[in-house]
Amino acid sequence: QVHVVESGGGLVQAGGSLRLSCAASGSIFSINVMGWYRQAPEKQRELVAVISRSGRTDYAGSEKGRFTISRDNAKNTVYLQMNSLKPEDTAVYYCAAGPIGNPRYWGQGTQVTVSS
Repeated sequence: QVHVVESGGGLVQAGGSLRLSCAASGSIFSINVMGWYRQAPEKQRELVAVISRSGRTDYAGSEKGRFTISRDNAKNTVYLQMNSLKPEDTAVYYCAAGPIGNPRYWGQGTQVTVSS
């Protein structure tokens, strides 16, 4: 079993920054990819960014350049640095971890609210 715990969400003004953290524990040998997803009110959950154990990253598209995903394998932790935040970035941000192509383990989510 793998436990995934997010932290770092909060309320920020437009143009501000936040850094999310996600720590995985338990049977982490099964984890290759860790990443971030988000779900805004009345919208489907969507990919933000993922990073493999080797450091390969993949971004959804629009956030690349404003968001940066990074990982500390020694700490089994992944980070999401979010800059130049916009009101449309408001969502619950979820961390997921698992084998390649299978985000099997999910955290409870952390709320990010960007005020205009």
